[in-house]
Amino acid sequence: MNKKLSIAHTNQSRKVIKVHNDDNVVVAIAPLTKGSLLDPCYGSVLLQEDIPAGHKISLNQLKAGDVIVKYGFAIGEVSCDISPGQHVHSHNLKTKLNGSETYQFKHENKFEPKQQEVPHFLGYLRKNGSVGIRNEVWVINTVGCVNQSAKRIIDICKHKFAGKADDFLAITHPYGCSQLGDDLSNTKNLLSSLIQHSNAGGVLVIGLGCENNQLTQLIADITGLDESRVYYFNSQEVDNEIESGVECIELLLKEMQQDTRSKQSVTKLTLGMKCGGSDGFSGLSANSIVGRITDKLTRYGGRVILTETPEMFGAEQVLMDRSATKNIFNQIVKLVSDFKQYFINNNQPIYENPSPGNKSGGLTTLEEKSLGAIQKGGQAIINQVIDYGEKASQSAGLTLLQAPGNDAVSSTALTAAGAHIILFTTGRGTPLGFPVPTIKISSNSNIAKRKPHWIDFNAGKILDENMDIDQCADELFEYILKVASGEKTNNEIHDNREIAIWKKGVTL
Repeated sequence: MNKKLSIAHTNQSRKVIKVHNDDNVVVAIAPLTKGSLLDPCYGSVLLQEDIPAGHKISLNQLKAGDVIVKYGFAIGEVSCDISPGQHVHSHNLKTKLNGSETYQFKHENKFEPKQQEVPHFLGYLRKNGSVGIRNEVWVINTVGCVNQSAKRIIDICKHKFAGKADDFLAITHPYGCSQLGDDLSNTKNLLSSLIQHSNAGGVLVIGLGCENNQLTQLIADITGLDESRVYYFNSQEVDNEIESGVECIELLLKEMQQDTRSKQSVTKLTLGMKCGGSDGFSGLSANSIVGRITDKLTRYGGRVILTETPEMFGAEQVLMDRSATKNIFNQIVKLVSDFKQYFINNNQPIYENPSPGNKSGGLTTLEEKSLGAIQKGGQAIINQVIDYGEKASQSAGLTLLQAPGNDAVSSTALTAAGAHIILFTTGRGTPLGFPVPTIKISSNSNIAKRKPHWIDFNAGKILDENMDIDQCADELFEYILKVASGEKTNNEIHDNREIAIWKKGVTL
């Protein structure tokens, strides 16, 4: 059963929050001291100990074997008796996940975008009908051996051709040689998708010449490539690769000079959803708002991509219940099962999550973390499941993407899948950014105030200013349209733009 997140209760001083009416815990919005009395709406519970912000408090008498409910779902099993007003965390709560979950297909979900007045933004219409929100020059290398060449070319072009493109970016990585099998295929597929990204008005691909990831084959495998916008060469085959690179970019800029922003429907927009450095508030504020954005954009006919497969563990049935068809359900089952097998093949525990930072912020079990993480997908119908490195289709709706939870790897995969913008929610903060605009959304106001050069939007005002979730989501949506129309995010302003490729195989 789908349960839309809504803040069920908060006390008058905004010190605790009950996420769902079925929950048997509340979350402390601020640090609370032993002896404090919760609001009578929670049964006049007296705190038995100090409670850190973001952490859970029991509302009921619970015995070992009972379940803790948050978001309206079980997030784990009580490991020892708990009294009302006690802190609920790793010392008395454990996961119920054991790797032997079974899944059930319930029914198909028909998705039809609502017919309504659709918002617009100013974007760049490409020859193939796609739309970019930036008109940049990207230099992408086939192999790590030419990373520094790519960077030198970009450094020269930033000065020599200043103002002739929205930006110049070297997308470097350490792979492309001494890779085998799926590892090499993953690198090729991801780079191929990046080469075709609509935020790049011109792309220069640089190879070395002797690497496994052969340049000519990489280019040949791209269907419908616009060769007026993609130049390429092997460094071993030119006299001076730096000069050759600058000359290629000068030619690309001549093609790009005709590009101008024009009014585009949000049906052309693709957003990637990501959380990193999550805390106990992430699922309540930032992820909840992002879920509203998912619902809003997909209703208009736009696209949203959700990833971090391990952070679906424990909440996967909730996603499966939103499958458009039985076939999509089966694909989600395979997505989750294959990733669990990946853990097993590497002799790792499947549920080695949350991280120390997550636990410090109040998250206890993977079920709790996952239920909070999937809030980013809202209530949207899932109509596509894609592999790592693959591009999402242009059809409206929610897509699930195979990728790990690692911030850099999963966000790179979102970019390659076609996300114009990444909505990155965080409780603890990070400066990390990616080739596309990365909107950092804080779950709490403290990190937004401390790190204004990291955080673009503060969702913490839901908690400390009693702001309506839908009103906050509307503000975020307006900001997204501004970014799509050219306003720069912090990661762009501070040049925090990089990629990471999923490495999971043998290196020669």
